[in-house]
Amino acid sequence: MDIKIETRIDDKKPATFSLHERILSDVREKIVSGTWPPGFRIPFETDMAKDYGCSRMTVNKALTQLARSGLLERTRKSGTYVKAPQSLSAAMEITNIRKEVEDTGKEYSYSLLLDTVRPSEPADTDKLVDSSKNSIRQMECLHSANGAPFCFEERIVNIGSVPEIEDVSFDTEAPGTWLVRTVPWNSAEHQILATLATESVAEMLGIEPGAPCLVVERRTQNDLGNVTWAKLWYAGDNHRLVATFTPTG
Repeated sequence: MDIKIETRIDDKKPATFSLHERILSDVREKIVSGTWPPGFRIPFETDMAKDYGCSRMTVNKALTQLARSGLLERTRKSGTYVKAPQSLSAAMEITNIRKEVEDTGKEYSYSLLLDTVRPSEPADTDKLVDSSKNSIRQMECLHSANGAPFCFEERIVNIGSVPEIEDVSFDTEAPGTWLVRTVPWNSAEHQILATLATESVAEMLGIEPGAPCLVVERRTQNDLGNVTWAKLWYAGDNHRLVATFTPTG
């Protein structure tokens, strides 16, 4: 079953990629596209370092991250291989909000409203389970379509599972977009519910308090633990769910 959110509402800035992110993105793309099929031995680190004009350590760090996520299998003697098909689900893309907006033909824009790093709190443990000993990066964002509020996002990220996020700026790029592009994940859980807008959410979305909202709660994991929890608020009269079913058995 495929489920997606459709919208009925009637200045992009290019992302800056670090070399580490570029290697991650390139390798993941080759795996997802099938250019490197399961069992394929990828180029040696020394060869990749030469191609990218970087140190072997930079390549090693990226490949180690992909191995931890379940995309690659590393052996001391024979090299690094693409893992078996069941691991490929770790690379399936979670649709990001920019794409949701652009699929409607609207111009996407984004504002970072809150961004702080703080110790984990009991409420965070309820959402991320194993985050109690780690710091949390907490963010709130507003995504707009043609300048009108489209989605209000609340997000926390477990820095223990994504240590590199502590130094990333989200002034011009949404954290969800960066996470999808940069951090491989093994599993995701979605909860979709209808609820009423609180006063603060209503103000962000430009609707009346108590107006119906469609809410998506999303939690993703990798081999280092729970990565992120996000709560995405959409004005209920602007969105609907569409599900496609196929026979089973």
